[in-house]
Amino acid sequence: MARQSGLIKLKGTLDNVNFYKSKDGNLARMKTSVDAKRIANDPAFVRTRENGAEFGSSAKAGKLVRSSLRPLMQTASDGAVTSRMTKVMTMVKNYDVTSERGGRNVASGIADPAAKELLKGFNFNIRSALGSVFYKPYTVDVNTGTITINQLVPINDVNFPLGATHVTLKSAWTKVDFSTGVTDTQISPESNLLIDSTSSDVTLTPPQAPTGTGTNIFVLCLEFYQEVNGMQYSLKNGAYNVLSIVEIN
Repeated sequence: MARQSGLIKLKGTLDNVNFYKSKDGNLARMKTSVDAKRIANDPAFVRTRENGAEFGSSAKAGKLVRSSLRPLMQTASDGAVTSRMTKVMTMVKNYDVTSERGGRNVASGIADPAAKELLKGFNFNIRSALGSVFYKPYTVDVNTGTITINQLVPINDVNFPLGATHVTLKSAWTKVDFSTGVTDTQISPESNLLIDSTSSDVTLTPPQAPTGTGTNIFVLCLEFYQEVNGMQYSLKNGAYNVLSIVEIN
């Protein structure tokens, strides 16, 4: 893959070179001479097919998690979250030590505690990671889904963006069955705080435990607002908002 230079940027194919535009700029790459039918049937490409099958499975697992948290991601995510999540799920898949090559999957790999640690701490909005925004210790009760934050002083414990007057905290407990594709998500009521020196004990509890079986994922979300004439407005379409996996079991 090469980067195009010069004033005129090309698009399309010329002499077996594909010219195209991506988020990384105007690029060029050689057109492959191997067609899809050969890759799907030729024994020489068996490793390629195995890699493709496992990559597709990892991407599907990542989509399950993202879909289960879509209500929160709508205000706290970045444009590369899909690829970043797929990358983590690919590493989780590698912990599957029972399936044959080409059939390794997240549903089996996630059973390993080390695989769960790969997901813990994942930030859905890389522009606003939890560790760089929220400094107060918290606890997660995996039996109730409750996240407890004691003596939170927003002006000291939150790195808030310029112009923000309020911060809203909420949590979610989602259960994801990577084998069946079934998910259930329970979102806590919001706690909306003025960004000042007032100390508050914040308790975020989902209305009930999610149903079904699978992997339990607990997330914490922070959203920033500016109050104008008694109304609160989200800052810059969620660019500063936080959504992070804080526990998984």
